[in-house]
Amino acid sequence: LWVLFDGGLLTPLHPQPQQTLEAEPRENVVPVPGRRSSAQRVKRGWVWNQFFVLEEYMGSEPQYVGKLHSDLDKGVGTVKYTLSGDGAGTVFTIDETTGDIHAIRSLDREEKPFYTLRAQAVDVDTKKPLEPESEFIIKVQDINDNEPKFLDGPYVASVPEMSPVGAYVLQVKATDADDPTYGNSARVVYSILQGQPYFSIDPKTGVIRTALPNMDREVKEQYQVLIQAKDMGGQLGGLAGTTTVNITLTDVNDNPPRFPKSIFHLKVPESSHVGSAIGRIRAVDPDFGKNAEIEYNIVPGDGGNLFDITTDENTQEGVIKLKKPLDFETKKAYTFKVEASNLHLDHRFHSVGPFKDTATVKINVLDMDEPPVFSKPMYTMEVYEDTPVGTIIGAVTAQDLDAGSSSIRYFIDWKNDVDSYFTIDATEGTIATNGLLDRESTAQYNFSIIASKVSNPLLTSKVNVIINVLDVNEFPPEISVPYETSVCENAKPVLVIQTVTAADKDLSPAGQRFSFRLSAEASNKPNFTVHDYRNNTAGIETRRNGYSRRQQELYFLPIVIEDSSYPVQSSTNTMTIRVCRCDSDGTILSCNVEAIFLPVGLSTGALIAILLCIVILLVIVVLYVALRRQKKKDTLMTSKEDIRDNVIHYDDEGGGEEDTQAFDIGALRNPKVIEDNKIRRDIKPDTLRFPRQRPPVEDKTDIRDFINQRLQENDADPTAPPYDSLATYAYEGNGSVAESLSSIDSLTTEADQDYDYLNEWGPRFKILADMFGEEES
Repeated sequence: LWVLFDGGLLTPLHPQPQQTLEAEPRENVVPVPGRRSSAQRVKRGWVWNQFFVLEEYMGSEPQYVGKLHSDLDKGVGTVKYTLSGDGAGTVFTIDETTGDIHAIRSLDREEKPFYTLRAQAVDVDTKKPLEPESEFIIKVQDINDNEPKFLDGPYVASVPEMSPVGAYVLQVKATDADDPTYGNSARVVYSILQGQPYFSIDPKTGVIRTALPNMDREVKEQYQVLIQAKDMGGQLGGLAGTTTVNITLTDVNDNPPRFPKSIFHLKVPESSHVGSAIGRIRAVDPDFGKNAEIEYNIVPGDGGNLFDITTDENTQEGVIKLKKPLDFETKKAYTFKVEASNLHLDHRFHSVGPFKDTATVKINVLDMDEPPVFSKPMYTMEVYEDTPVGTIIGAVTAQDLDAGSSSIRYFIDWKNDVDSYFTIDATEGTIATNGLLDRESTAQYNFSIIASKVSNPLLTSKVNVIINVLDVNEFPPEISVPYETSVCENAKPVLVIQTVTAADKDLSPAGQRFSFRLSAEASNKPNFTVHDYRNNTAGIETRRNGYSRRQQELYFLPIVIEDSSYPVQSSTNTMTIRVCRCDSDGTILSCNVEAIFLPVGLSTGALIAILLCIVILLVIVVLYVALRRQKKKDTLMTSKEDIRDNVIHYDDEGGGEEDTQAFDIGALRNPKVIEDNKIRRDIKPDTLRFPRQRPPVEDKTDIRDFINQRLQENDADPTAPPYDSLATYAYEGNGSVAESLSSIDSLTTEADQDYDYLNEWGPRFKILADMFGEEES
């Protein structure tokens, strides 16, 4: 039964001749009982091939697709056909009895190109499948219902101008949604609807190329090309789509610069400043961008050396600048040539000719009313000091160089009071003194003189005038320092003791000489003389053998000094010569007057040493006496001046325990503490606390109880210091055998004192007894 069932066929029946059956082998391995595992080939079964259905069906009845039929269907209604899969029941329906399949709505291949369905034959009564479920495909057959589309349009492209024919511009591409594997619905052909004869397009590839030679950007720069793409291979009935391609011709340097005119006329005022722009010229270049950049140069020749030309990068104009000042009275016109050329050249167009052009520039200088001009850039004059007021020392000259010359007026540019020493004639320009000049106070004057035109006082010029004041020999020479010298007592004759020089306040000219000599009254005294060395120096020499300070300590030597200027000036200068004591080598030992009365052989250093020793001894004695006094005072006042009072001093050497009257019980009490009830005075506490309450002490309390009570109070007191402090009292008591040692009760004189009792005190006081006994004897 399995063989028969599987061998049954569910064959498609379709009226269209292109639908065929295709067998697909299927291997079924069936295990055979009672045998070892082995494989057995069985009969092949069939699966469904694809059906075809037209897209965009517009009929009123459902579109017939095909028919399903099983060999087991004998036509008696026992077989039922079922359909499942893509679009079953919604797009496709099947007749359960006959197996006819219909499409109940219009299909779009571009939306879904095929549908996969499954068919099965079922027994009507048992509801069991008569054959296994089989799969088949219904393919939507394409029709030409989509036109080509340019998805990237519109396009923008560029191509250099002057490109050869066939130069590549751009490639366009159109897309057709129809089935490219069926018919010609998706075969696209390109053509140009607008843009001929400048451009062409390849019908198959869509490549756009140039179609005309020498397309000039300067003639036409923008082109709009309309491209059409048509399917069905371009045949009639095909659908078409269009797009626009905007093509721009890019610039190349195919045009040289050209001046619009051959001569440029410029007018320039003669007062124009050097470096200023005096005019602009421009050459025209129809190119664009860097191809239109122009360089300007002045052709060497007459007139061009006064001017320079540069290029304005923004406007590509030639800017003419002034290199040197202009003068209408010197030259009224200039003519030169200017050359304009491209910076970036294209070698493809060298054959066209030189990419440069020249033009002539004529510049006319305009006369301007200029300020007067001085004959010199600076004036230097000289005048002697003490020149009388009103003396003319020089003149300045300025003139008007304009065509209609005007008279000039002069005046001093007053800046400070120094300028008032001079005056200037407003018409002639002569400079005269206005006060007495002194070279020693001001050696040079520097001021400015202004010249203005009478016709236009606002036009002025200024010049500097330097006046040097010349020296007049009015000051006599004087001796330079020192004015005082010394001579040894043991000096020999013709010994130079001092070399002198001279100074002159005047501005001494080169080669001036000073002469030295003694005055007439000093020449008769044979003590000293002056030797002129003829080089502006002189030496003072001794004229005798030895000098004595006891006879004469000071000598006054008048020296006459003369200069060599005119008129000759001279002065008498007195030198002071002091007699000093010297050693054998000539070294000065002493020049003081007091040294005369000192013992012979005692030097100044020895005297100073002796005085220092005396002072030191006096200081030692004073210090020793002061220390002794201080030590004695400290011995007597130790207990009173000790601020802590930690140790109780007793100077009483009484009878010990038998001396019951040595201490006063009441003295151990401090009445101030009881009355004021204050915190301890010897230690200042960090934090103030409330004073503790002490019970009153009875007058006749035992000493031991009193001390114990005080110890307990101090131990319990947190403000008490860590040691016991007892007050010091200077009471020595009475009843001692030696009595009191205080100096108050001592005898008035030591002679009245008897020290014999010291021998009775025992061997410890033996030395003391011997000392005082010896003094007494």
